[in-house]
Amino acid sequence: MNMPFDRAISSSSAKFPKPVGRSFQYGTAGPDLDFDLVSDDGVCRVDTQSDSKLTKCDSSTSDLLDSVVFRVGLLAALRSRKLNSQKIGVMITASHNPPGDNGVKLVDPMGEMLEGSWEAYATQLANAPSEQELLDVYNKLTGDFQIQEDTKAYVVFARDTRASGPRLVSALAAALEATETEFTDYGLLTTPQLHYITRCLNTKGTPYEFGEPNEQGYYEKLAASLGAAMKGRKYSDSVTVDCANGVGGPKLRELIKYLPSPSEGGLEIKVVNDDILAPDRLNHQCGADYVKTNQRAPPSSQVAPLARYASLDGDADRIVYYFIDADGVFRLLDGDRIATLAASFIGDLVRSAGLGEKIKVGIVQTAYANGASTAFVTQDLKLPVVCTPTGVKHLHHAATKFDIGVYFEANGHGTIVFSDLTLKRLAKYEPQSPAQSSALETLRALPALINQAVGDALSDLLLVEVVLAHKGWGPSEWDLTYTDLPNRLVRVEVADRNIFKAYDAERKLESPPGVQGQIDKLVGKFKNGRSFARASGTEDAVRVYAEAATRSETDDLAQKVAVVVKEAGAQP
Repeated sequence: MNMPFDRAISSSSAKFPKPVGRSFQYGTAGPDLDFDLVSDDGVCRVDTQSDSKLTKCDSSTSDLLDSVVFRVGLLAALRSRKLNSQKIGVMITASHNPPGDNGVKLVDPMGEMLEGSWEAYATQLANAPSEQELLDVYNKLTGDFQIQEDTKAYVVFARDTRASGPRLVSALAAALEATETEFTDYGLLTTPQLHYITRCLNTKGTPYEFGEPNEQGYYEKLAASLGAAMKGRKYSDSVTVDCANGVGGPKLRELIKYLPSPSEGGLEIKVVNDDILAPDRLNHQCGADYVKTNQRAPPSSQVAPLARYASLDGDADRIVYYFIDADGVFRLLDGDRIATLAASFIGDLVRSAGLGEKIKVGIVQTAYANGASTAFVTQDLKLPVVCTPTGVKHLHHAATKFDIGVYFEANGHGTIVFSDLTLKRLAKYEPQSPAQSSALETLRALPALINQAVGDALSDLLLVEVVLAHKGWGPSEWDLTYTDLPNRLVRVEVADRNIFKAYDAERKLESPPGVQGQIDKLVGKFKNGRSFARASGTEDAVRVYAEAATRSETDDLAQKVAVVVKEAGAQP
């Protein structure tokens, strides 16, 4: 039986054939510092660290993605119809990856990542080898979900600055036209801006209205909330922001137009590495990933001692800070540091406002968070910590369980989530003193300053600057809150990564049998020792993470655990 869109889908799909011998998988796979995109068997499995997206198998060209993006368009239309015509977002970006890469991700109505169960449907569509088999999958999904194809579908999309973006947009638009889906092309946006617009469109006219659903509304919301959060406070010097030669550059410059100038008491933001006219410069020796991985500032940056610097990634959904200390040593202030800074500030505000017994603040981390940061949160800040498996969808879900949930991965991707009940309490609460009133005023400004839909480097930049201004800190004072334990990440090749099964938020192995016991014995021999092994999502390899009191002990522990993993992985 022919379905309403069969002919149009078949005709359009023929223009974007699936590459022979290639397979794709939608989803997240991997911790910070895990950058592999290609497996030896030619099967493409994405490793995006924090994003959920379909990407490509060849790390030097995006030509393989046309069919994938077309099929993601089909899924976006199905998703919208399934959700009674709510707007679905599609973002074409490869984040921190090289300029020749590209990828695509879907955004659900509230600006969150695509519901996990639908990742499998994206994978099925992407891997259908022929037009007929593609139709079979599409029509089966339509039937399984009892989707009425006369229900209207709406999709909004945007892209980053990669040269392949316009071509992939054409493939996406073709799928949307074939399924008679109404769509809006927002052109160049940061990934968080598209998440923001998607949520705004779906909440407009409701009690949960998120803002004006356009780029100007995004800037105006941030500027207004920044002013409310900063009343009576002064910024400490300027901040220099490396924009990875990506879309964050022009968008940060546009945001600055909405903020008070330095002569008006505003923050001086110096923008560097914002060349989007030369696509090959994207993420090249600059950006958050470069800084985090190499533990150094971008070579193009002229870093002055004790001055404040930040780096975004290519699509501006993550940020890290750093500085050079008085001894000339590079100091990284990563996502763990941002999380503890924000949680400390918000916790103080809650208590100062007289709401300490009514609003609970918590932090969500992964196993890759430095052990010193966890100890600081639990012992010094006296705040609860929850550990989840790697991946933003796990972190975000856990954060929603708190009244105010703070989560950041070490790579700088994260945000803060306020529960509906907390927002109502903040709105209705009557302060009992001028001190409570001042704290409450700042606290009320934060939910709008923070992009609660997703990690947002521009929003997080302003948040960090607000906190530092309130505390009267520079980067060195921030760095002194705790001392990171030395850590090491080791890659171990194994015959079959699938035999390594983890539990306890990926901190322990349940198989192969006996391996966890050996790791525990090794860890027990080192002061402040901690180590775990986690299978890669992209190749037959296992990542071993280790911490200990000193650098030499850390390296020793990492290598010893790596030997255990290597031997277990070599067993037939």
